Amino acid sequence: MLQTPATFQPVIRPQDHDEPLTFVFHRGELLLRNSILGLPAAADLAALHLAPERLHALGLWEGRYYQATWLDQATLPGPEFGYHGLRALFGVVDDGFLGVAGRAAQLVEWARTHRYCGVCATAMQLLDGERCFKCPHCGHSAYPRISPAMMVLIRKGDQVLLAMHTNSPYKRYTALAGFLEAGESVEEAIHREVFEEVGLKVHNLKYFGSQPWPFPHSLMIAYTAEYLDGEICVDQSEIADARWFGPDDEWPDLPVKVSIAARLIDAHRPG
Repeated sequence: MLQTPATFQPVIRPQDHDEPLTFVFHRGELLLRNSILGLPAAADLAALHLAPERLHALGLWEGRYYQATWLDQATLPGPEFGYHGLRALFGVVDDGFLGVAGRAAQLVEWARTHRYCGVCATAMQLLDGERCFKCPHCGHSAYPRISPAMMVLIRKGDQVLLAMHTNSPYKRYTALAGFLEAGESVEEAIHREVFEEVGLKVHNLKYFGSQPWPFPHSLMIAYTAEYLDGEICVDQSEIADARWFGPDDEWPDLPVKVSIAARLIDAHRPG
C-alpha cells in the first residue's frame, strides 16, 4: 500500500550529506532517470541550478538523506531523464520508494503554493525546525495542507456496495469516498456522503484503516458500514453507477494494489 516505509526517519532541518538524493517535481511529475526509474545523482542536478530556498529536508532512508524541491519549467539535466506522474509508477517501482516520493510530493506542493501570505501577499518565511511558513508582516502561519476524506464499504448480508465515480481517473467499481466538510466528523461525513451519493442509510460503522494519498494532499480514512435502509438512487454528478456485488457476481478487477480501497475491497471479496 502507498505509505511511508516504517524504516523512514523524517527530518525537518536540512542535513549535511555529500550525496543527497533529491526529489525534483514539475507540476506534480517527478524527475527520474528513464532507464532505471531512479532519482538523479547530485552531479546530474548541478546543471539545473536548484534554488537553495526551495530545497526542503525530507528524511533519512536506507542510509541516504532525501530532500525535495520543484521547478517552474520542465528542465532536464540530460536526454536520459524525464518527468513521470506518480500514478504511472504504481506497480512499476519499489513500494517503499513510491511511499517516500508521495510524501515528497505533498511537501513540495505545500511549499510551492505557500510562497506568499494568503492574507496580505507578503513573501512567507520558513520557520527553523518546524514545517511552517510564517508571514513576517501579519503573522499568518501556514502548515502543510492535509485534506481528510472518508471511504466506506457498505455491507448488506453477503453483498457489498461498489460504485463507479464519475470523475475518477480509473473507470472501475470501488468503495464510496468523499471529502469531509468543515466542522464534520468522519462518521458524520460517511452518513452524509452515502445518502447524497447513493440514497442509502447505514449504521454500525467500523474503522478499517487510513492512508496518505498525494493527489495532491489527501488522507484517506476507510470504514465499513452495514446497510440500514433505502434503495440505490445515485447522484449522477458524482456517481456513474452503483450496485450490490455478491458471491455469484463477477467482482471488479483491481490491478493497482497500492490504494487502501483495493485492500478494503479485497478484505471483503468472496472466497
